[in-house]
Amino acid sequence: MAQTRFHGRHEDSHRVCEHPTCAEPGEFRAPGYRANGFDGPGEWRWFCLDHVREFNAGYDWFEGMSAEEILAAQSPVNGWRRESPGFRPTVGVDGMPRWADFDDPLEAISARAGGIRSRAQREAQMAMSGRFSKDEAEALETMGLGSDTDRRRLRRRYSELVRRYHPDRNGGDRRHEGRLTKVVDAYQTLRKSKAIG
Repeated sequence: MAQTRFHGRHEDSHRVCEHPTCAEPGEFRAPGYRANGFDGPGEWRWFCLDHVREFNAGYDWFEGMSAEEILAAQSPVNGWRRESPGFRPTVGVDGMPRWADFDDPLEAISARAGGIRSRAQREAQMAMSGRFSKDEAEALETMGLGSDTDRRRLRRRYSELVRRYHPDRNGGDRRHEGRLTKVVDAYQTLRKSKAIG
């Protein structure tokens, strides 16, 4: 979309101004109908220049927030309290190195990239051997098993991972449910595999 000297103008958008009495092109966006949050407006409304100016003159980003929420949103450290996924204590349960294990961020990035690359290489080697399909090779990686796996070892590893990730075993902590789902899907794929004796 082309922009002109008016900051925020989106020409050729083929939208019509959302003001009820206007048929001008809707080239300027404004906060949408979804409720405001700390991440800003969720949807956009589109107006012509005159009506977006009118809308902005009466817009209140803090509308509907309590006094505590307004104070928190205006705090200079807003956003710094949230924990980044790469620094959570549970990072590394997928076998990838944790960011906190490195002093230099570039070393951490390199190690994580190397882990992703080596995982992809192992999956490709297993799939190219002709013994395992691509899905089975991915499932073996998810389970943390090699190509020499038998049914007994598969069941033992499945039991171990379910105990590790199931919320009932973690005091109701549901943070690992996504990982548990991947493990269950991988087990179902490998359980039916003719390549595992």
